[in-house]
Amino acid sequence: MSRCAIGVGSNLGDRAAHVRAAIRGLRAVSAIVGVSSLYESAPVGGPDQGPYLNAVVLIDTARPPMSLLRDLLLIERARGRTREAKWGPRTLDLDLLLYDRLSLDLPQLTVPHPQIRYRRFVLDPLLEVWPDATMPDGSAIEPAAGAVAEQVLQRLEEEPGGAEPTRT
Repeated sequence: MSRCAIGVGSNLGDRAAHVRAAIRGLRAVSAIVGVSSLYESAPVGGPDQGPYLNAVVLIDTARPPMSLLRDLLLIERARGRTREAKWGPRTLDLDLLLYDRLSLDLPQLTVPHPQIRYRRFVLDPLLEVWPDATMPDGSAIEPAAGAVAEQVLQRLEEEPGGAEPTRT
């Protein structure tokens, strides 16, 4: 089994419903170990668009990275995800942030996610559910959070999917 962190984001339609559907979809393909709180953040890059709801889901899976990526894309499509503009608005965005200590650079998939250390909306929920997460080289992710502390992020009271966050 491999421990993986999946970033979840939505800024179109019923954002909370899209996040809950993503959690249900992930539960259908892997064992969920933890679900972060919901966070709201401003969009980064792309066209003018509304704020995002973000969370991180921690899973244990036997699926290899490309198979897991296919699962993530299917879950996105089931929620009406289209890819019209880079960093554009979306019903659902699922990013494979970490896959154990694997480093992978393929045209379709880069692990760890190349922007993981630069986005507070990824780091805060990731560290909530996986406080000792490390990069493939063994370096801790936690120090990166200080470098993005100025990015505005609001932790919401509502828990995604009604599940309590779990710390591992």
